[in-house]
Order: sequence, then structure tokens, then C-alpha cells
Amino acid sequence: MSKARSSRGQDARFSSLKQGFDSPTGYKKFIGLYYRIIENMANHKSAKKRSRQNIVRRLHNRYYAKTTRNAVRALRHTTEKQAALALLPKVSSMLDKLAKINVIHKNKAANLKSSLATHVNRLA
Repeated sequence: MSKARSSRGQDARFSSLKQGFDSPTGYKKFIGLYYRIIENMANHKSAKKRSRQNIVRRLHNRYYAKTTRNAVRALRHTTEKQAALALLPKVSSMLDKLAKINVIHKNKAANLKSSLATHVNRLA
């Protein structure tokens, strides 16, 4: 039994993959993050929709949390006071936005902002 091949030499069963799939394993890319659609056990139309919404919201939250973590890292590695002073309000705003939508806890955001402000004040 031979496998059907498409024009590019791939299996025909993978030739119908849409733009956005990075491989035949079923992973999709959304705002720079890869995720895999998993069959859910939902039986109702509303539960299936809720499952789809949860996937998109989770990826959205992961993207912004990761972006904020990278900004915090960049601020901590800054050694120039002027650059750090310019970056501090942006990072604080990012942390506040994550706390507002409950991606991170409000106390964690406050603790991070406090430690970053202390770091910036210690710079010479």
C-alpha cells in the first residue's frame, strides 16, 4: 500500500494544512506562541465555544505575561540610570495592566514595581 503524495512530495493527508500550522503535528501559531488544539469533551455548542475562547484568552495572556517578564529582565540588566528611569514607567504600566486583568496578582505587581524602583534608585 503506497501513500498518496502531493506535488511537493509530502503525504496527501498533510497537504490540506492551512496557513498558520507550522507542522503536521497540529500546532498552530497565534501572536508568536504555538499551541495545539486538543479535542475537548464538550457536548454543548456553548461549551465548545467557551473552550475555543479559553484557548485564545490563554494565549493572549501568555503573550503579554512573557512580554512583561522580558521587559522586567531588561530593566534589571540596565546599568545606566537615565535609560532605567525612562524604562521604569513603561514596565510599571505593563505590570499594572496584567494585574488589572488578573494575569498576575495585584500584590505581585506591587512587589515587582517596588523592587524595580529600588533597583533604579540604587543606580549611580
